[in-house]
Amino acid sequence: MGRIIAIANQKGGVGKTTTCVNLAASLAATHRRVLVVDLDPQGNATMGCGVDKAELETTICDVLLDGVDIGAAVVPAAEGGFDLAPSNQSVTLAEVELVKQSEREYQLRRALQAVAADYDYILIDCPPSLNILTVNALTAADGVLVPMQCEYYALEGLSALMNTIEQLRGGANRKLRLYGILRTMFDPRNNLATEVSSQLTEHFGDRVFRTVIPRNVRLAEAPSFGRPALYHDKYSRGALAYLALAGEINRREATAAA
Repeated sequence: MGRIIAIANQKGGVGKTTTCVNLAASLAATHRRVLVVDLDPQGNATMGCGVDKAELETTICDVLLDGVDIGAAVVPAAEGGFDLAPSNQSVTLAEVELVKQSEREYQLRRALQAVAADYDYILIDCPPSLNILTVNALTAADGVLVPMQCEYYALEGLSALMNTIEQLRGGANRKLRLYGILRTMFDPRNNLATEVSSQLTEHFGDRVFRTVIPRNVRLAEAPSFGRPALYHDKYSRGALAYLALAGEINRREATAAA
């Protein structure tokens, strides 16, 4: 049974999609079977995987609204060694129509049950807001990975997300937990970033990943080429950081299974 991880943050621009795509490629490079589920109507993860979102015949929207088997939507990432359940603007329709359905928050969980045993990790790229799509992701997930910049407003957003996790733990998904906090776009020369980082570690302890993702030009460039940084420049600081994160996650899973 694959570990299902929702990559979420209600604040945009924190490296959520970058983390999803690059972590998937890095986990795949360690010989893990990985599925990325793009739940964002912008389809950035889809494009970042080298898939043309305008040419898609089946998307995650068809899975959520019409009960299409998720396997029918899955395509291979052009570069990366993992699978993708893609998204495009049609997913905006799912956001509107799901609200009208009964048990609307369970649609993704049901869909993933059919393929969970085929993967070691299922990574869900959530929209940058707390809408019904994000709630579907959190209801389906075992844990939430939160990418965040170490700045003042990010702490406020993290507090809101933690409240959402606690609410879902009390109802729709009792197994949901904080999987980890990932510090992204980190600049150690910035005093505020260092201070916020210390506060995170003090408050959340080992839930804060030791791996820190630096600001890196290659990470920013890679999506325009439709590939993860590992396939754009494998020696870049960004690519090496996500490889380190994949190793940290694999070790965590091995410890949990022991």
